[in-house]
Amino acid sequence: MDQTQLNGHSGSELASSQAASAAARDKLMQELNNVIGEAEQWLHSADRNDSAPDPDTRARFEDTLRTARSDLLKLEDTVIARTRLAAQTANAYVKDNPWKTVGLGAAAGVIIGLLIARK
Repeated sequence: MDQTQLNGHSGSELASSQAASAAARDKLMQELNNVIGEAEQWLHSADRNDSAPDPDTRARFEDTLRTARSDLLKLEDTVIARTRLAAQTANAYVKDNPWKTVGLGAAAGVIIGLLIARK
């Protein structure tokens, strides 16, 4: 019995949940990059406007930014590793179940064709 049958999920359910999870992670990483970038811009603009925070506050802020960048890079590495694992799992599923995969692809094509034709 394969892993998808053990979990009670079909291949398409697993793929759609993985796609949704990947999209959420990508959005989170993009938002974190934006926040870190804005914080760095704020710090640099504070230097130019002579409204810079005291040295201790600035050091803590820069340390927090370095930690956030480091954590973001670790998160990106984890996402890449999980994506590769998901691709390998999908590849193994397709190789083990070629006719199921063809059937799922054909069914998805018919459904998408019907949806496009309705508009």
